[in-house]
Amino acid sequence: MTLRKMLIDGAAAFGLGLTDEQADICLVYLVELEKWNRKINLTAIRDEREIITKHFIDSFSYLKGFKPAPGMAMLDMGSGAGFPALPIKIAAPVLSVIMVESVRKKGAFLRHIIRTLRLEDVEVLDARTEMLLPEHRARYNIVTARAFAEMGAVLKEGALFLKPGGLMIMSRGPAETVSDDTVSENCMLVKGRHEIILPVSGDPRTLWVFQKKD
Repeated sequence: MTLRKMLIDGAAAFGLGLTDEQADICLVYLVELEKWNRKINLTAIRDEREIITKHFIDSFSYLKGFKPAPGMAMLDMGSGAGFPALPIKIAAPVLSVIMVESVRKKGAFLRHIIRTLRLEDVEVLDARTEMLLPEHRARYNIVTARAFAEMGAVLKEGALFLKPGGLMIMSRGPAETVSDDTVSENCMLVKGRHEIILPVSGDPRTLWVFQKKD
């Protein structure tokens, strides 16, 4: 199976109709990621097929948690090499995306890839998330986080950036969880919990979707 077909089939597993053009954009992203990874540590994964599965397709799974629409603003906490934010943006161009990454070398890569892929309405902030308050408080429809911190800490911090009714989405290992008390204390509720098996690799994931109370 070609890498392009892996991307398209992987996206289809989550109900996404990824076009050939969007798949090609992801493949350019992959090439640039591999180039930069020789200079700075962006990912420990070196095999291209594993990168496609564990980074790109895993990122597409977040779109199982919400339906993108024009005018939606998304904040990604601790963006690293751009996952899940940039594959989500490629698959759903209508989203306005803010990526927060405190490591400046990673931020430089993110700006490079945004320019290379000619993505619009995407911004990188060189900061820790707590430094964004109060300016960014309650501004976003969607907040995403991948390997940012343990679930309770992510929920506590991410909830501050959500508008009432907004969604926080996390992809976690099947054993990870968060207490009902922690969810409630942060004015959130569990809107969805999806058990996912990544195509090709068969790795299990749990996609958590939390909603901020009105």
